[in-house]
Amino acid sequence: MINYETDIESRTDHYFKLTKEIVSKNGDIEVTYAIFMRRPVIYCPRLAIDWLRKVIKSRKGSVEIKECFNEGAWVGAGEALMYITAKLGILADFETIFLQKIGAPCVAAYNTFGMTSDLPQVEFIAMDARHCAGSEMQDLMAYGASVGSKKAQTELDAVGFIGSANDSTAHFFGRKKGIGTMPHALVGYAGSTLEAAKLFSNTFPDDPLTVLIDYFGKEISDSIEVCEALSAIARAGKLSFRMDTHGGRFVEGLDTARSYEVLDKNVPEAIKTFRTEEELKWLVGTGVSAAAIWHLRLTLNKHGWNKVKIVASSGFGPQKCKLMSSVNAPIDVVGTGSFMPERWSETYATADIISYGNVNRVKVGREFLLPVNNK
Repeated sequence: MINYETDIESRTDHYFKLTKEIVSKNGDIEVTYAIFMRRPVIYCPRLAIDWLRKVIKSRKGSVEIKECFNEGAWVGAGEALMYITAKLGILADFETIFLQKIGAPCVAAYNTFGMTSDLPQVEFIAMDARHCAGSEMQDLMAYGASVGSKKAQTELDAVGFIGSANDSTAHFFGRKKGIGTMPHALVGYAGSTLEAAKLFSNTFPDDPLTVLIDYFGKEISDSIEVCEALSAIARAGKLSFRMDTHGGRFVEGLDTARSYEVLDKNVPEAIKTFRTEEELKWLVGTGVSAAAIWHLRLTLNKHGWNKVKIVASSGFGPQKCKLMSSVNAPIDVVGTGSFMPERWSETYATADIISYGNVNRVKVGREFLLPVNNK
């Protein structure tokens, strides 16, 4: 069983603990906190509220939580997310940890909604764990991704996120286990892309197979070789290729000129629109570009492997997904952790007390947090 008091004692800011002691010696009072963020987000309160309720229960206290939105709702910058009412002596030291649990998933949800909305026919896999600073952050990110994805599924009929890369967060996506097939380490161990594919297929013959194709820099030729060697799996639609080429080189068979040529033949409007330098890199540059994805798809189709799917990874955040959508990149699955907030300062939630007892009192400049009927 978690010892909440020990956890709070060690992790909360010291001045809150001092305030708690002062209140305990000078008379407690019921207060109401307003929780808000400074940027638009999608509301993701569950993990934070679950924690708070457990803390209050362990303290044998009571709390009233008035949520201003339903989970998954849009919230504008500065709008109160919720109001929390209890004795100040119970709430005085909750603020630090509570705010850590609410801001980040709200931003992650905002990002994943945009990504899955821009690519509504694409399956997404949450691969954020390796970029998280520990298991708690991992839970927050996966939870946020699931809420943003669910919103896109409900409102726009998007496929959205179908799972995560590990077991601990799979439940957020309605699964018991994580999904995925092989890391680069397996390809290196096998000595060739084809041998890695065979090792996996022989070990897990009933599982669909996703093969990493960038290890040896032969994304195209290795893909065709695997298709020919594992033709039954390929024709059954159980074979996918994951392109994760790093930004230090072009995908096999491409350079800048050839990349422009591929797009000009298939989506000419893609290169006739103003693009930023970053967008140009995603279109025709090194790494997993739109041209690279088109190049692989066209080559597979040319050789009769139309049922083989393409999994794209490497930096697929909101802006890259939007760009890929604009050029109809033939992606079947995106593996990504890039829904994580780019600027952590945007995840900062704030708590302000707006009433003490029956008296409305909030610091100057935060009057907007008062409920309309109490102003």
